Amino acid sequence: MNHEQLPAGVEFVTEADGIREYRLANRMKLLLVENRVAPVATLCVLYRVGSRNEAVGYTGATHLLEHMLFKGTPTFNNEKNTQIAATLQRVGANFNATTWYDRTNYYETVPSDKLELAIVLEADRMRNSFIADADRQSEMTVVRNELERGQNEPSMVLDEAVYATAFREHPYHHPTIGWRADVEHVPTARLKTFYDTFYQPDNATAILVGDFDRGQAVALIHQYFGAHPTATAPIPEVYTDEPAQQGERRLIVRRAGELALVQIAFHTPAVLGQLTVLSNEALAARALDPPVENDIFPLVVLSAALSNGITSRLYQALVERELAVEVHTNVDQFRDPGLFNIYATVTPGVEPREVEEVALIELQRVAHEGLTGADVDKAKRQIVAHVAYHRDGTANIAAQMSEAEAVADWRFFKDYAANIARVTPADVRRVARRYFTEDNRTVGHFIPKHADANENANGNPNINANGNGGLTK
Repeated sequence: MNHEQLPAGVEFVTEADGIREYRLANRMKLLLVENRVAPVATLCVLYRVGSRNEAVGYTGATHLLEHMLFKGTPTFNNEKNTQIAATLQRVGANFNATTWYDRTNYYETVPSDKLELAIVLEADRMRNSFIADADRQSEMTVVRNELERGQNEPSMVLDEAVYATAFREHPYHHPTIGWRADVEHVPTARLKTFYDTFYQPDNATAILVGDFDRGQAVALIHQYFGAHPTATAPIPEVYTDEPAQQGERRLIVRRAGELALVQIAFHTPAVLGQLTVLSNEALAARALDPPVENDIFPLVVLSAALSNGITSRLYQALVERELAVEVHTNVDQFRDPGLFNIYATVTPGVEPREVEEVALIELQRVAHEGLTGADVDKAKRQIVAHVAYHRDGTANIAAQMSEAEAVADWRFFKDYAANIARVTPADVRRVARRYFTEDNRTVGHFIPKHADANENANGNPNINANGNGGLTK
């Protein structure tokens, strides 16, 4: 039973494994994790808005807004010499913000005696940020440069094309940074509407990790964040499901580059095992009582077994045989169903189709024969060690909790290692058979070309695709 004295308007919800959950009257969630290893604290404010909340015409809005929220408020601004970055730098803070498909987060690690400053600043920019046209224009240039750097990286170009082909209807179709035309032309008024819609206390979680006085921290967060009223309108939901793929989709990107690339993607479930988009209410209920069988964890183990280390299946089949110079895999752990990806950099002189065929043979071997118990145990140990390493320090803990909150809730973070440990060889074989099918597959090849032969009349890279729902040029 909880006996702490809380300010009126703050409710204690639950506690587990050192994580305490509270709810403010404006429905903002608060998570506290006390960690006194060093006299610092990390505050992370997570907003449940990412590129999944965008549509054509304002793709990239979430990322552009992230940049603009460093431009100031009536309290923190250039004229008063209290710019956000300069103010944080003066107290020795380590700070940043990031945007992804399912979320945006802002965080700073500060000396413990400067925690109030971090809380004041984040609460202020939640509702009082300048969304000015001059700032949009300057930050648009920054973001466009970032976009152009990505377009000079072949692996990013291919990945963008694969996602745009694999997802026909769901907003994972478009990249987090947005399409260039939208980044350049989105009206400032549209960004302001986006800000007012999603930057609300009932769409946010404040995560505080480190050395702090619990009572004082709760009081400060209530004082500053609790001053904001609940949003006047419901936070808009995403409800667009991606239909089941009904045939292999293939695409080729031809543009300047050094080495050919192969990417093979399969549709997979969301982090709580669901195969459809869930409302916020349904997601919260599922996170509170997650299903016993969740295919995401065997898929994570399978990914590690396929490409972690020189003895892994794909390394031996591709790199050891000099068909590829590098290979790795990844399974998305998103709020909505994502992809299991295989990425291979082709050895010069080798045909991409050969790399693709060898990789697919290895996947079919796993689907039909499974993995040995030793292989599964090794992969699980690697994952658990990786998890432990990335939970070292207040900033890492806050970041990982933020990711969990964005896609499920903090219990996904708390129970992750235990869920990995429960995976069996039978689980791995089952998910390989279920998801590694031809009809569920999207394949992309990046073919290097000289720049002058690579561009079409509009100066754009040639992208050819075909198959169910694909593009054709």
